[in-house]
Amino acid sequence: MSSYRYEAVNEGGKTVSGLIEAESSDHANELLGARGLIPISLRDETSAVGHPRWEALALLFNVVHPEELILYTKQLATMLKAGIPILRVVDILENQSENPRLKSISRQIGLDIRSGTTLSRSLRRHPDVFSSLYCSMVQAGESSGALPQILQRLIYIITHEYQVRTEVRSVLLYPLIVLVSLIAAFVGLITFVVPQFAKVYAKVKVQLPFPTRVCLFLSKLFNEKWPILFLVLAALALAVFFALRTAAGRYWWDRLKLRIPLVGPLLLKSALSRFASIFSILQASGVGILDALKILSGTIGNAAISRELEGVQVHLEQGHGVARPLMAAQYFTPMLINMVAVGEEAGNLDEMLREVSLHYDSEVEYATRRLTTAMGPVLIVAMAVLVGFFALAVYMPMWDLAKLATRTQ
Repeated sequence: MSSYRYEAVNEGGKTVSGLIEAESSDHANELLGARGLIPISLRDETSAVGHPRWEALALLFNVVHPEELILYTKQLATMLKAGIPILRVVDILENQSENPRLKSISRQIGLDIRSGTTLSRSLRRHPDVFSSLYCSMVQAGESSGALPQILQRLIYIITHEYQVRTEVRSVLLYPLIVLVSLIAAFVGLITFVVPQFAKVYAKVKVQLPFPTRVCLFLSKLFNEKWPILFLVLAALALAVFFALRTAAGRYWWDRLKLRIPLVGPLLLKSALSRFASIFSILQASGVGILDALKILSGTIGNAAISRELEGVQVHLEQGHGVARPLMAAQYFTPMLINMVAVGEEAGNLDEMLREVSLHYDSEVEYATRRLTTAMGPVLIVAMAVLVGFFALAVYMPMWDLAKLATRTQ
């Protein structure tokens, strides 16, 4: 037998708490139900003695990966489609989930539903796992009575976004690795190689060329002033970190990313593909245009585009359509705006948006290949410039010394 600490609602609607002895959590729930109590939370005190803080800390750092969330949603949709009651579905998910975080969340969802909370409201209590879009789609499914069908569309959205993000990250990974390698080579040369040549140059009284003076200055800075340099870089990193956590800083950074050559167009097309895909599915699911734009504003993934969508919402509240406000907003292409206008007039906005999403999917794929092709020459040139700079810095004084030795003979 184990001891379980519970919080429950009695027949009078009051919250009560206490300890109960039971063989399992299901047995404890049955015993509480026999007493006329509706469980809100249930915790095993026997296995948690001395460990709850460590368990809570472990769950805090346990990340739910997109693949796990996709599988979790597929299982949820399949069982609901088969007609299994939601409480039984949640219990099955708790037992089958290999991720400790999803297992804990499933347990809490079961307790929430038993206390009368809806599935969507329970999911909103875990925003780090279930996004605003996820919860809004579930809420739309609950309202329309077509939750399994809505979950199938949600699975498509999650899978689609995961594939697009994976492609973008795979493209940016190669230049990032090369950039880190260049920085490591630069620091290594400045820290270990240049000081050896500096000892030679210090013995001769010749005017050192500009590249050599720059390298000697950087070498002195890295080797003698490294504590100050470390503090300055750490302070700068912290300032950037906290600035990006503010609304203004996030807006500035997201706007800057869209202006970066080659990378900016790829990020913009990826955002437009996401916008059209999610907007299309929300429309097909019966979500109103204004509500859909509010959801998109919080889930588009770019603060600059999100701010433009907030302006579009203001025009919609004034009775305008979608296409006209999009014309005045930045970042939305004429093709997207024209397709939205046609969809509004023909009454098939969701189909037009689906076509836009497919178009930008292919555009993202093309932009990805283009970026990959262009990155090779750019990185080769960057490496050549760095190597050439250090070659000049090291060997130009030697040429001067050789000329001086020739003249003195």
